[in-house]
Amino acid sequence: MRLSARTQYALRAAAELAAAPAGPVPAERIAAAQDIPRRFLDNILLQLRRAGLINSQRGPDGGYWLARPASEITLADIIVVVEGVSQESERFPGVAEPLADVWVALREYEQATLTEITLAHIASGSLPPL
Repeated sequence: MRLSARTQYALRAAAELAAAPAGPVPAERIAAAQDIPRRFLDNILLQLRRAGLINSQRGPDGGYWLARPASEITLADIIVVVEGVSQESERFPGVAEPLADVWVALREYEQATLTEITLAHIASGSLPPL
């Protein structure tokens, strides 16, 4: 599975929010902690907010926080928001035809894994048994 830099940044920003103490986290702090370009981060945070994964508050005490507990937001939730859902279905000719089934199985395994791992797992550094 290949993840775009945008998706990797979104996952890192969400992990930063999951690990943060309660209350708004300024975008500047997320950008600095995760070495994400600020303008790029602003667009990602807007996308996550529009999807309902994070909330925001403006002003001097403003910032971002998770809209749900970290234990209820999976890596798949974030990836789907940023990357969208892949509907590719490949077919190969001749003897290579079974390869399509291998790719489908691989995508299903990736999806199952990403729906098992939550931001709480990432923030705690304790992944579930896979």
